[in-house]
Amino acid sequence: MRIVVALGGNALLRNGEAPTAENQRSNINIAAKALAPIAREHDLVISHGNGPQVGLLALQGAAYSEGEAYPLDILDAETEGMIGYLIEQELVNLLPADRPCATLLTQIEVDPKDPAFVQPTKPIGPFYSESEANRLARERGWSIAPDRACYRRVVASPRPKRIFEQHAIELLVNQGVVVICAGGGGIPTVQRADGSLIGVEAVIDKDLASSLLARQLRADALVMLTDVDAVYEAWMAPEARAFARVSPRALNDYAFAPGSMAPKVEAGCEFVEQTGGIAGIGQLNDAAKILTGEAGTVIAADVSATRWRD
Repeated sequence: MRIVVALGGNALLRNGEAPTAENQRSNINIAAKALAPIAREHDLVISHGNGPQVGLLALQGAAYSEGEAYPLDILDAETEGMIGYLIEQELVNLLPADRPCATLLTQIEVDPKDPAFVQPTKPIGPFYSESEANRLARERGWSIAPDRACYRRVVASPRPKRIFEQHAIELLVNQGVVVICAGGGGIPTVQRADGSLIGVEAVIDKDLASSLLARQLRADALVMLTDVDAVYEAWMAPEARAFARVSPRALNDYAFAPGSMAPKVEAGCEFVEQTGGIAGIGQLNDAAKILTGEAGTVIAADVSATRWRD
C-alpha cells in the first residue's frame, strides 16, 4: 500500500508542554515508533503540522523591529526543516539501512484572491486566556479566535491548489524512500504572470495539503494523527460519541470545530470521494490500528451504516 500520514502539530508539541527541542524530540520519537512498522511494510509519505511551532517563531520574531521580522512563508520553511529533521532522524534510527528517509521543502500554490486572506481561521502559536489574547490582538494587530477552552492567534489559511515538488516526491517514493514533505501545509506560494514564484503570508492547513498530496500520489490511504482518539459527534458534550467507521455522505450531517477537526474531516472526505481509498483520524500511538479499523475513525465510501466506538 501507499500511505500518506499527516502528523498534527499539537501531537508533536502537546498542549501545556514547554516548547523545547527536547519535548518535541521526545514526542517525535513516539511518532517514529508508531510509524516505523508502517514504513517497513508500505510506501510511506509523512506530512506534519506546524501551528504551535510557527506561532512560537513568529513570537520570537516580534522581539525585532517590524522591518526585521520574517514573514510567515519563511517561518513555514523554517518549521518544515526543523520538524522534518527531527522526524527523519528518529525514523532513520529505527529503520534498516536499506530504507532511507528524506525531508523535502515543499512549495504549494495558493490563490492570492482566496477569501481566507480576508477571514483568517488557522490557529497558530500558544494558547492564551481571553483577556491576554485580547491584549495581544490590540498591541500586535492579531486576529484571535477561541480554541477549546482558550484563545489563539489565527492567520490566513488558503486552500492548496498545486504541489510544485510533486514530481520529485513521486520519484523518491518510487525508489523506496520514506519522504517527509508538505510540512506545515507546505510553503504558501503564488505564481506570478511571468511564471516566477513568490511566497505569501499564510499557513496552509496541513490536512487539506496532505489530502492533495495523497490524491496526487494515488495513495491507498490517508491517515491524520492528532491528540484526540477519534472524530466525535458533539465533541466535549456529555452525549459525545466517537465515529468508528463512517461514509463521507454521513459526515455531511454533522458539524465540527473550524480550524481543528473540521479540516481533517473535510480532507478525509475529499480524499475518499476522489480516490475510493480510506481515510483515518486518531491518536499518534494508534497509527497501525487505525489502518486496520481497530482504533480511531475510518472514513470509507462503502459504509452503508455508521458504526460507533463503544
